[in-house]
Amino acid sequence: MPVKRIVFHEITEEAILDAVKDAQDVDENLVRAQESRRILDRLYGYTISPVLWKKVQTGLSAGRVQSVAVRLIVDREEQRLAFRAATYWDLEARLSGEGREFTATLARFGDERVATGKDFDASGALTGKNARVLAESDSRALVDALWKNIPWTVSSVDEKPGVERPAPPFTTSTLTQEASRKLGFSTERTMQSAQRLFQDGHISYHRTDSTTLSERALAESAAAIRSMFGDDYHAGPRRYATKVKNAQEAHEAIRPSNFAATPSTIGLDRDDARIYELIWKRTMASQ
Repeated sequence: MPVKRIVFHEITEEAILDAVKDAQDVDENLVRAQESRRILDRLYGYTISPVLWKKVQTGLSAGRVQSVAVRLIVDREEQRLAFRAATYWDLEARLSGEGREFTATLARFGDERVATGKDFDASGALTGKNARVLAESDSRALVDALWKNIPWTVSSVDEKPGVERPAPPFTTSTLTQEASRKLGFSTERTMQSAQRLFQDGHISYHRTDSTTLSERALAESAAAIRSMFGDDYHAGPRRYATKVKNAQEAHEAIRPSNFAATPSTIGLDRDDARIYELIWKRTMASQ
């Protein structure tokens, strides 16, 4: 019986039918790569897991992925423990003018820069050039002197052109970070929700390190943007290059399966609705 391989990144009827239509011969290199991963799992697991059972807790397992991840965590923890704090002060002023209020930070003291956190190394030593460390007494003396010279005068204004670009579509790591920052979700909670969304056909595969979108996704997002907001809001597709070194990019970025299914109309439960809204908005905004 002939065997073919199909590839799809979302569980929708259209995606699966397209994959079946484009079925390919089995790539023996991919088969051997999968077998190599299984061998590595056993080389690691069969050797290290018994040590975990004896030294840590029965039932724990080790493998080619999680063992390396634990090593990264241990290395970072050792760096954290070796860190030495350094004390420095800075000054901020709340200013207002023409009905607007903003915060200004003291950047220079005479010809010297006021030292900030980036001017110190991990041992707490000052490494920044031409930087002055303000002690508490210096800062309080400056505050007293500045209060005596109110009102202040703007002596110069520098204007520089700037370009603000949208954030790229989500990868697994950026999705979990954004869900934590905006929603207060743990990584486990976010990934459980993403798993349900993927299984129900609402989003593409959610375990990915790629920020690229397929040509089909670019076309569908463009059509949705023009339909919802008008032609002025879409000048052309934006393509993103993944910046992570050694990214595998086996899958495209996390995106909605149907761009016309807005967060307000898709009808999802609370956690799933909030994660879907993050994904839908980020993908649409990226274009």
